[in-house]
This record gives sequence, C-alpha cells and structure tokens, in this order.
Amino acid sequence: MKGGILVIEDDQDMCDMLTVGLARRGYTISTYVSGKEGLAALRSKMVDVVLADIHLPDMNGLDICADIVANQPDIPVIIMTAFGSMDTAIAAIRAGAYDFVTKPLDLDMLSLSLDRAVHYGNLKQTVKKLQEEVKNPHFFDNLIGQSPAMEELFAKISRIADSEASLLITGESGSGKELTARAVHQHSKRSKHPLISINCAAMPGQLLESELFGHKKGAFTDARSHNRGLFLEADQGTLFLDEVGEIPLDLQPKLLRALEERQVRPVGGTSEVPFDVRIIAATNRDLESAVLEGLFREDLYYRLNVINIEMPPLRSMGADILLLARHFMEQFSSKQDKAITGLADTTAEKLLEYSWPGNVRELRNAIEHAVALTHFDTIVPDDLPEKIRLFRNDYIMLGADDPMELISMEEMERKYIMHVLKTTGGNRTLTARILKVDRKTLYRKLQRYENNSTV
Repeated sequence: MKGGILVIEDDQDMCDMLTVGLARRGYTISTYVSGKEGLAALRSKMVDVVLADIHLPDMNGLDICADIVANQPDIPVIIMTAFGSMDTAIAAIRAGAYDFVTKPLDLDMLSLSLDRAVHYGNLKQTVKKLQEEVKNPHFFDNLIGQSPAMEELFAKISRIADSEASLLITGESGSGKELTARAVHQHSKRSKHPLISINCAAMPGQLLESELFGHKKGAFTDARSHNRGLFLEADQGTLFLDEVGEIPLDLQPKLLRALEERQVRPVGGTSEVPFDVRIIAATNRDLESAVLEGLFREDLYYRLNVINIEMPPLRSMGADILLLARHFMEQFSSKQDKAITGLADTTAEKLLEYSWPGNVRELRNAIEHAVALTHFDTIVPDDLPEKIRLFRNDYIMLGADDPMELISMEEMERKYIMHVLKTTGGNRTLTARILKVDRKTLYRKLQRYENNSTV
C-alpha cells in the first residue's frame, strides 16, 4: 500500500468517489464529513496525508491545516478547493499546506500530489535532525539564530525546500535573503545541480535579457558568440533572481512567459528551448505597492509569489543580535589575530537598542569596525561606529505642556504613519497591515503628504 489518507469532505458522493478511486491506486482511505470529526480521528489514527476541503460546514480547511501544522507538523496537508485562484493557493501554502488541488478533481494528478506528500512525510527523521541542528549550535547552513522568528524560518525552509513552486523571499536590505535562498536550494532535491544567481538591479535591461535568456551570435553588436543564458545554465537546479523588483517593466512580460511556458527564446533566436529550474526571487521592495503604482506586473508578481518567505528584520530578533555579534566577533578577531573574549554589558545594551536599518549586513560591518579599533579583550561602546554609540530611540510625543506646541489630529496621524513606515523599513504592505488600512488608502495618504511637502 502507498499510504494512509485521511479525507475531510462534507460531500458524501465525493468521499465515496475518492475512497474507490484512490483505493484502486494503492491508498488506504478514511473519510470524515466535518472538520471536528476529522481532527478528532487524527489524534488517534496513524495517517500519512490529510486531504481536506477548503469549505466545510463547521470550519475552514485552512483552519484545519493550521491546527495540524501546530499539533502534528509531520503530517502533510493537501487542500481541495473549487476556486482555483492564486489567492487560494497562496493562502493554503501560508497556512502550512503541502499542496492544493482544484475541483473537479483529476484523480491521476491528485495521486501524483499524494505520492509527493507521502514521500515528504517520510522525511520525518531528516526534519528532526535539522531541528537538532537549529537548537545546537543554532546554525542552519550559514543562517544563525535561536529566536522564534529564526526557528520559524528554519522550519519553513525545511518544509518548502522540496516544493517545485516559485518562492519569493522578501525583506529589508541586508536581512539574509540570499543566504536563505542558498539554504532552500541546499536542502532541496535539486541540491546536486547548480544554484545560479543574478542581481537584476546590476545591469541594464538589454544586457539582463541576454543574461537570462541567452542570445545567438550576431543578435546584436557585441554578440560575438552564442550565450546559453542563465535559465539553461541552471537547468535541473535553481535560478535565484535577486532584486527582482528592479527588472524593467518592458522585460517583465518575457520573464512571465518563460515562467508560464517553461521555455526561453534566446535573443536573436527563432525557436523555444525548454528548461527545468526552480525559481527563487528576492526583493527589498514592496512589490504589492509597486503593482498598485504600475511599476510591476500583477500577473508576474503572483507567478513569483506562490510561496513567500518574509525575512525578519534584525531589530525584531532580540537576543539573536548578540548571538550574531559574538559570531562575527570570533570570526574577525581570528582573522586579525586578536584575543577578544566578548562584549561588554554596555556594548550589548547599545547593540540591542539600535534599530539596525541595514540589518545583519550592518551588524557585521559594525563588529568588524569594533574588532579593528578595540585595544581590550572585550568590545566596549567606544569601539562601535558613532551612529550606533549615539543612537537614541525616537518617540512620538502625545501631548505637551504648552498649548502652542500641540498639533492637529491630521498632523498627528501623518507623524504616526511616517513613524510606522520608518520602523518597517519603508514596507508599505506591512505598514498598512499595522495601521489596519488597505494599501490604496495608505498610498493615497502618502501621495498627499508628498504633494503637500512640495508646495
């Protein structure tokens, strides 16, 4: 037998069809017509995969998925939906689903998805081993951390590494997006094949097109030889599109077509060439706002953002700041042949107080600076860069003693919105979420503030 499948579906005819159809394909099936019954059975029943409908009479399929992820994370969940939209797919993946399938069901395609899910479930020992690596010594490949945010990141990398779905890694500059992309590739079934990276902001559009898709000899003035392009160089591996938000608007349709058809046409070529790569993209831009502003295609955004990893900013990682600081201190003190044993308490306080707009990259540079300057066996505050030594958190004043210093409600709103925007590193989507307003409302307010400042 291939494995045990627990089906949660309120349509009895569908349950009967799945029982017969999947049994013929080697599965053992148990069916339940409500979410509560299914979850109760799951507590005492050994199964390999849960197949749950998104709409049930007593609860949402995504809630079922979240419950299983929280309490029995080794059991993969596949979500069934009659609404095969990309939004549903994204919601399912974010809830922790291994995969999603659309109705009417194609039993052959469903069987393939179940096969992959059963295989994933059998990797429990590998996942447990990775969890031990996270706990001690707090390394996951080249990523370091033991905060809840980093443990969640490590777990998500393990969970999605073998997926073929496109992955978009978002987060502020210097937060470790490329290291995360490398970790995903390294733990995937494509790890024996190349990971090819390209910084999409580092070259003009015509050159970027040639680098990605290749070109034929003589296609343009400097095309003196044939170039396969990075899609083909990364064949069977992973292509990492760093700073994907900087791809010129006129090149985006060609990228979208390549991703949808899994074929590229070299510049100057007349035929399509197939490729087999997993796409991982990264950006520090707020692509949802870029879509609203007409700077990024919405269809390309959803094609890239099937799975999303949002990198936590360093300022939200608490004690991990000190963990990383000690790691960099040991690294640079060894290189510079200095016997530095630790951080002074006052130095640690400064590091924890600072907002780290440049994230891990800025912390690394700060510790390298401190190791180079220190004359002691511990790093003291005077060894840190000036902006970190002198940093003070800014606060919004809610009141004043002098009535002449009081401001209008509109001005208070503006100050608070700009404060939240600054705190999120300019991420408008996250800012809107914190303020509990839709992105269009936030965008209009920011435009008004900008226009007023130029009057």
